[in-house]
Amino acid sequence: MTFIVENDENSKSTDEPSNSKEDTAQKSGGFGESKWGYDLYPERKPSSETRFEKFMKGRSNIDKNKCEQNVYKCILRSPLVKLMLGALNRSGCTVDIRRHISCEECAPNVSGGFDPILNQVVICQNTATSPGLVQGVLTHEFIHMLDNCQNKLDFTNLDHLACTEIRAANLAHCSWVSAWINGDTSIFNFKETHQYCVKNKALSSIMAVRNVTEEEAMIAINRVFPKCYNDLEPLGRRLRRNSDDMFKAYAEGAYYGYEYEIPQK
Repeated sequence: MTFIVENDENSKSTDEPSNSKEDTAQKSGGFGESKWGYDLYPERKPSSETRFEKFMKGRSNIDKNKCEQNVYKCILRSPLVKLMLGALNRSGCTVDIRRHISCEECAPNVSGGFDPILNQVVICQNTATSPGLVQGVLTHEFIHMLDNCQNKLDFTNLDHLACTEIRAANLAHCSWVSAWINGDTSIFNFKETHQYCVKNKALSSIMAVRNVTEEEAMIAINRVFPKCYNDLEPLGRRLRRNSDDMFKAYAEGAYYGYEYEIPQK
């Protein structure tokens, strides 16, 4: 399976290329596991647990139920999530929330991921524990899903990976405040704050998922940066923290056919 794993500012992203040897190793619990991040998603690995043992995981069941409730709250109330769902639907990639979103227990240093093989977003029920965190994961991973839907990304291609990570950081994460907190800006480079944040987040993601040097990763980022950084679809803007930008983006989405009909529970 191929993953782009995204989480909070202090955790890593994991992209696992499809490769027959690695796939075989994963199924057998072999050498590919830690290298490509299979160990981050224990529920997606072969398990020796019996049904009774799984049933007795009371905490996990509670976390899954809470996660699914938070996902549904976001779909009902979040302008960003509804906009992304409308854009995916408009692109011919309609999301069935029962099929394409999965709450699972993950490693403690990740909060979500995108599996392009199954076309499925993973929400880490043990780390993304609030509606706000779930909204961030859904928005970020839906950007990966939209890029994959529209452009048929090859996640083993460094330029493809760099581009979708740039877009996700650009639209779903970076603001001047977050960049300041992470040390990506100062009063001396105020104008370049957002670009620094986007590049640094994309770099950390690539370095976590690919066996390349920092120089090679930055070359790829800089090679695709102008085009990918300026691609603001489907939000049409870079969101400012503590602003009404997300509501404006959602309202404007109707002009482009990004309406989304709320599913009935």
